[in-house]
Amino acid sequence: MKDFILTILMALTDLGYFGIAIGLMIEIIPSEIVLGYGGYMISLGKISWVGAVVAGTIGGTLAQLFLYWLGYYGGRPFLEKYGKYILINKKQIDISEKWFEKYGTGVIFTARFIPVVRHAISIPAGIAKMSAMKFTFYTVAAIIPWTILFLYLGTVLGSNWADIKHYAEPYIMPIIIGAVVLGVAYFLVKRKLNVSPKTKPDTIQ
Repeated sequence: MKDFILTILMALTDLGYFGIAIGLMIEIIPSEIVLGYGGYMISLGKISWVGAVVAGTIGGTLAQLFLYWLGYYGGRPFLEKYGKYILINKKQIDISEKWFEKYGTGVIFTARFIPVVRHAISIPAGIAKMSAMKFTFYTVAAIIPWTILFLYLGTVLGSNWADIKHYAEPYIMPIIIGAVVLGVAYFLVKRKLNVSPKTKPDTIQ
């Protein structure tokens, strides 16, 4: 399996930055692995930091926009029927839909760092007809630090890039906690703003 992944990664990186973007868009291999290998390529001097971050951000964002538009135009029935072909199952849709309904649009940023719903959260956003501009903003805001983190780990690990998921765990947990805290804060602020102020009784003239 590792040889198969390595073959695909080598084929993609032969395409340079375009290959990294394509690898993240089609998601045959988890983004952590693609970016980890990209970091390894940085350490070898084959690609630059800036180019890799830009390619990773574009590829990751386009992948999520694809899911967003599937939700927007296809709806839940379409995704429940054909989601398996893009590695999205009913459980992921159920959980992400509940999160989106409960926490609102801000969860598009928070959920990007949390397993199970990280990719599927784009679907309820599309189904709910969330603004494409707002969706893209929250998505890019989350994908940039994610991309930088795994590229960095790939440069540190070097030839051990394939073990990136194991080495990423100490870094991921603080990010998840921080994302959850931000998400809860966003939810509470939004809820407070949506609460109408109590009307004062008319004073007797």
